[in-house]
Amino acid sequence: MRRLLLPALLVPLGAPAQPAPAPAPGTAAAPAQTAPAQAVPAPAAPAVSAAVLELLGRLEALQREVQALRDEVETQGHELAGIGRRQRELYLDLDRRLRRLEAAGTPAAPAPSVAAPAVSALSAPAPSAPAPGAPGNAAAPPAAPAATPPAGAAPAPAPAPAAATDPLQEQAAYQLAFDLLKEGRYDRAIAEFQAFLGRYPKGGYADNAQYWLGEAYYVTRQFEQALAEFRKVVGGFPDSPKVPDALLKIGFCQYELRRWDEARATLNEVLQRFPQSTAARLASQRLQRMKREGR
Repeated sequence: MRRLLLPALLVPLGAPAQPAPAPAPGTAAAPAQTAPAQAVPAPAAPAVSAAVLELLGRLEALQREVQALRDEVETQGHELAGIGRRQRELYLDLDRRLRRLEAAGTPAAPAPSVAAPAVSALSAPAPSAPAPGAPGNAAAPPAAPAATPPAGAAPAPAPAPAAATDPLQEQAAYQLAFDLLKEGRYDRAIAEFQAFLGRYPKGGYADNAQYWLGEAYYVTRQFEQALAEFRKVVGGFPDSPKVPDALLKIGFCQYELRRWDEARATLNEVLQRFPQSTAARLASQRLQRMKREGR
């Protein structure tokens, strides 16, 4: 029994220790402890905030530009609608005038002035014929005949009546100026509107001509002149349908001239006097824009 146990005990003691397995070729030995991963540094907060603020500023600027474009589009649409209405009114008015002229017929020409002396001569009392045998009648001087112009002499010219305004010529002159404005030939349109108002200051198209004269100055950014012309519409034609639009444009001119208080007061006047008009809606939009801009 001892013979069997002794070799069995000696074998483990004499066996060499097994070496640790060598790492495979091309692989590095794993470190004893895994090093903690390094944290990625966070981006600087101030730089991000500055970029965001810049984007917000650009966005607000774009929004303001879009709103301004919308305002201009609405203004142009309103003006085009007014042009269409006025054009229809012009044709209807012209048709009414022609019908009245046809119904009245051609007026009779005035009687020539040469007939006037004949009438006066006939109206003078005729000298009485002397009774036969009446004393003193033969010696009586004959009555002086009524003064008559010598034969062939031209009669004194009668005072000429005031020349009547030709509605067709007036309408043609207005249309010429208005067509120039539509074509964008603003300098000539201004000259034609001024000439029209000089010839027809109280004509049927005077209020419209006055308004479009101001509009021609406005689109060419001559705001002082436009302001003066629009004020003439409000002051000179208080019953004109152009008054709401003219008052609105007065406020717009004051805005462009950076007269914020005057512009605000004028636009509020549009809201008070013409609350249901398109001009009032545009005035409200401009007031909101001024509020956003801090005006």
